[in-house]
Amino acid sequence: MASGAMTVEEREAFLAEVRVGVLALERPDRGPLALPIWYVVEDGLVKMSLSRSSLKGRLLADVERATLTVQDEAPPYRYAAIEGPVDVVDDLLDVQALASRYLGDELGAWYAQENPHTDVSANAAATPETWNTYDFGKALAG
Repeated sequence: MASGAMTVEEREAFLAEVRVGVLALERPDRGPLALPIWYVVEDGLVKMSLSRSSLKGRLLADVERATLTVQDEAPPYRYAAIEGPVDVVDDLLDVQALASRYLGDELGAWYAQENPHTDVSANAAATPETWNTYDFGKALAG
């Protein structure tokens, strides 16, 4: 069977598609926590919008690294997982643009209106150091 590893171009195209990521964060005295999150890739960083007061925000304030997995749930399955340092920053993503990416223009506008930035809004920026990708369709075709 041929290798199903994605090329850089295939990986970038896959991540540009609309998919919910699963963010995995270490937490003290328990197993890692994996939570769904919207993301966008900009300038080589994986950016995610969050509230500093949410569980994700509180955990991200205490960790230096994270893992994000993005998958295609329909056969032939594909996935891309990144691991690397993550920082919580005040540089905010455009709520309407991010919501519209996932919900479409009409629902995205509604979501942005109902969920405006607040004083606890933040952006998590992950720097991919390690990539793990696989495309089962590519592997089967080889």
